[in-house]
Amino acid sequence: MERVALKKDLSFSRIIYGMWRVADDADTSPSHVEAKIQAALDQGITTFDQADIYGGYTAEAIMGGALKANPALRARMEIVSKCDIVVDAGRHAGATVKHYDTSKAHINASVDASLADMGTEHIDLLLIHRPDPFMDHHETGAALDAVVASGKVGAIGVSNFKPWDWELLQSAMTNTLVTNQIEISLAEISPFTNGDLAFHQRLGTHLMAWSPLGGGSLMTGQGAVAKAMDKVAADQGVDRAAVAVAFLLAHPAKILPVMGTNNIDRIKGISDALKVKMDRQTWFKLYEAALGREVA
Repeated sequence: MERVALKKDLSFSRIIYGMWRVADDADTSPSHVEAKIQAALDQGITTFDQADIYGGYTAEAIMGGALKANPALRARMEIVSKCDIVVDAGRHAGATVKHYDTSKAHINASVDASLADMGTEHIDLLLIHRPDPFMDHHETGAALDAVVASGKVGAIGVSNFKPWDWELLQSAMTNTLVTNQIEISLAEISPFTNGDLAFHQRLGTHLMAWSPLGGGSLMTGQGAVAKAMDKVAADQGVDRAAVAVAFLLAHPAKILPVMGTNNIDRIKGISDALKVKMDRQTWFKLYEAALGREVA
């Protein structure tokens, strides 16, 4: 598995295993969660994506059950987590409105809760989950620099930020933001042309792509995109998921897809995307199908 350096002392596996649905599984036992982690590790997928809000603020503790049961796993993993979304659930029960909180107090409390839930002393990468329209960028930037200085967090990034949101937060930080996790897939191709991808490609920061299968729509659809994916899949002996992920992997910006499934057999097949040969014309055939017309 290829590795991508986000900064000098932090590299991720090219494909990331996303654990946003881990709480939805009928079996959330430590042994079953460990089996998912091991299935990813066996393919060289060492990076695991979490967030405090996943599973109504329960997903980190579910993963933590496996890490506490087998502490040796942690040394083989990089853990990503996120904070700032507050809803009426779990530790934030009673919140009267869904909102974002990028205050120093919230960031510190969220980091400490995530560390405790996951049974680890260190989060490799912390992301601000959503742009906060009420953000005091000086307070937020200083708080993020401080959690890095404390050793609790290795690096800082963001999620769902537009270039101007990124630049505002970065202007108030000493640490360099290392990634932005946004939605990119054959079901959401706008970042290829709206400036989101170009901004980060110019900076040399690698995007993480959430929902690379379009929330499952790319696996069940029957339109032009499905037909184009099925042609590539049939020619190369893989499934649609492998083609959809290979489409992202082929881009020169070195996008890191975040793959989430609770099915262990599907987890074991995530790396099939690496088998797909995606030349320029194949890429554009898929892009054209997603665009709904040929390029101008």
